[in-house]
Amino acid sequence: MSRWSGERPLDRDESAGRTARDTAVTSGSTADRAAVEPIAALVAVVAVGAALGLYVTAIDGATPEHERPVAEATLDRVEPALTVGGVVDPNRLDGLKPFRYATTVEIRADGETWRVGTGATAPELDDPFASDRVAVARQSVTVRVAPGQNVRGTLRAAVRR
Repeated sequence: MSRWSGERPLDRDESAGRTARDTAVTSGSTADRAAVEPIAALVAVVAVGAALGLYVTAIDGATPEHERPVAEATLDRVEPALTVGGVVDPNRLDGLKPFRYATTVEIRADGETWRVGTGATAPELDDPFASDRVAVARQSVTVRVAPGQNVRGTLRAAVRR
């Protein structure tokens, strides 16, 4: 054990190598014990809480959003596969590659509807109760309805996750 200059050694016959301070601590005296001031403890708790709050906010901001990508990414993938010369050809719906999730792709133009669904649980586009479970994206496109006849229409994709 090391001693500092403020400790006075006990008499040799009382204890070998013990000081008055060691005796005070073991005897139960609280006068020499270290204590944290209440204000300093509160400041430390507030600082730790603020740091934890900032950390959680940063992690929340860094996580990817799960809402956008599925339907819009599907629509971005489908649109070039259906387009020939800038015009969507409904006959190309059957040639779409399989999707990762249950998906419905629909083209509406000039009062007609072309639809293809993939997966056993392909979502319905007009189901009002599926809004929480199904992501829907739509895009305005030019659609070939007959040879040499093109009209404005809507390309929609619905994805169930």
